[in-house]
Amino acid sequence: MTQWLRTIAACLAVGCLGAAVLWETTDGGRALTTEGSRRLAALEAPTLVPDVVLTDRHNQQVSLRRHDGSITLLEFIYTTCPVLCQSAGAAFLRLQGLLQAADLKTDVQLLSVTFDLDRDGPAELEVYEQRHQADGRQWRIVRPLPQDLESLLQAFGVLVLRDPIFGFEHNAAIHMVSDGRLVGIFDLEDIEGVVKRLEAVRQGRT
Repeated sequence: MTQWLRTIAACLAVGCLGAAVLWETTDGGRALTTEGSRRLAALEAPTLVPDVVLTDRHNQQVSLRRHDGSITLLEFIYTTCPVLCQSAGAAFLRLQGLLQAADLKTDVQLLSVTFDLDRDGPAELEVYEQRHQADGRQWRIVRPLPQDLESLLQAFGVLVLRDPIFGFEHNAAIHMVSDGRLVGIFDLEDIEGVVKRLEAVRQGRT
């Protein structure tokens, strides 16, 4: 009986220790995944995004660290992506329509950022732009300089793995940048959440 009680006690101790570690490493239980923690951090402690320059198909430059009161929504794609990037394009097309209907053409920009720098040049960016009905003004398809790609992906928590069949495997989300800081991360389907957060940021609320 004594040995049985000792075994139970040991199991309980291990369970309590595991629970304590889980609580500590998941923001007090509020986020049980790395992705959840990343999104929570973007809301509670917005971090500076890399000071990189992106270029569109016309070689016009876009800076992520804009301090003119504007807001940037960006997603990461590659132009030959057969599935996930189609959903990303559909989400941005919907956002483009909502923003233009609300007359938010000047203080909100949409950027689809390719990470396939070997294959996505100006011609490929143009094809993606036309396929997804991006207007080329408010919503632009852009690419970073090769030396900036890794730091950019890390800053936004984007994981990219090469895939022999589809080209790449990657996670996808809508990222919101305001005053040079990452202030929100949303599922592609959460257009309502993007709009609510956009309104809050524009009104100066965190």
